[in-house]
Amino acid sequence: MKLLKKIVAQALLVSMLGLTAPVQAAMQPTLAIVPAQAPAQRAELEAFLDRADVRRQLQQYGVDAQQARERVAALSDSEIAELKGRIGELPAAGTDVLGVLVFLFVLLLVTDILGLTKVFPFTRSVR
Repeated sequence: MKLLKKIVAQALLVSMLGLTAPVQAAMQPTLAIVPAQAPAQRAELEAFLDRADVRRQLQQYGVDAQQARERVAALSDSEIAELKGRIGELPAAGTDVLGVLVFLFVLLLVTDILGLTKVFPFTRSVR
């Protein structure tokens, strides 16, 4: 048994020392890890400017659509990324209206349950 433990220990020692590969850690540039997204973001922004509702809104502000496209073409990659992020943060049409309607429904439902109002026939008052 003692001989077996000695052989196993020697085999593990040889395998640990002999089979380790050299490892090197270094800083990698961002573009080596994440592919350049600027051309795709630029194309998405140009497609956004091609939409009819966006062109109408630009005309209401007094901006020519062609002039807006030229300005987008002149933006740097970081400015394109920032502008794309801001457009993505804007609420979709109708989001605020839906939120207000849900809030009013919940408010009226709670006041019905508390017995302060009687708007919905399916609620019973706690009073």
